Amino acid sequence: MAGAGMAAVGSWVPARSWGWAAVFFGPHRGLGAFLARMPPRAPRWLPACRQKTSFSLLNRPDLPSLAYKKLKGKSPGVIFIPGYLSNMNGTKALAIEEFCKSLGHAYIRFDYSGVGSSDGNLEESTVGKWRKDVLSIIDAAVARPEKVVALIGVATAADGLVTQFNQLSVELKKEIEMKGVWAMPSKYHEDGVYNIQYSFLKEAEHHCLLHSPIPVNCPIRLLHGMKDDIVPWHTSMQVADRVISKDVDVILRKQGDHQMKEKADIQLIVYTIDDLIDKLSTS
Repeated sequence: MAGAGMAAVGSWVPARSWGWAAVFFGPHRGLGAFLARMPPRAPRWLPACRQKTSFSLLNRPDLPSLAYKKLKGKSPGVIFIPGYLSNMNGTKALAIEEFCKSLGHAYIRFDYSGVGSSDGNLEESTVGKWRKDVLSIIDAAVARPEKVVALIGVATAADGLVTQFNQLSVELKKEIEMKGVWAMPSKYHEDGVYNIQYSFLKEAEHHCLLHSPIPVNCPIRLLHGMKDDIVPWHTSMQVADRVISKDVDVILRKQGDHQMKEKADIQLIVYTIDDLIDKLSTS
């Protein structure tokens, strides 16, 4: 699972490859000038308030339709993959869209089935179904991607819910199994808890990654806040250790929290995306 989100960068035409983005701190191709134009307290790529925009629906036989917003532009393009229960109108998703628009790159953001404007029942959602949602967006809305060539993780929550559940007492786990729902406390939900179906947790066990080598052999950049009280930053270190790729950087923000949506966090994310776009465009 993607925690606070992931951003994918890649080519949207045949004979080019897909990629996810990465991080270094030097602006490229006018990024410095773009940032310099922005007011210091309210950069255009960090929207504080934004009206709802129209979206498209990806219709799938026998599966819920997915809501997505596509910005036309040049290749390589970017896909934002939301975190758990996040939608395509979050701060990071909109900020990255503004960034891509400023440089003229294509961009897609979307909602998982059962979340936001997409069809489906959240109580019937699973990690496996959301995995299919991501693949559907890549395959249908983007047009013939060939492979992932780079990855960026933001507060990467690999095995996160399963790990937290397994750390509960035996008595509490049995109680959750009997009730069928885990009321997991969270300050990020208006009700103070996430009601997670027990069936969701059991299905998620089939998608755990940290128990064996992860067969991903592309550039990977993992961004994580050290004040993340939901997903420990050590998780990103575990992912870095497990992937077979040798081109892996873990970037820790000492004051960053789980959401990673402060101005400095957004700057880091867009610098990362910009650097990988530059790398993909020149390699």
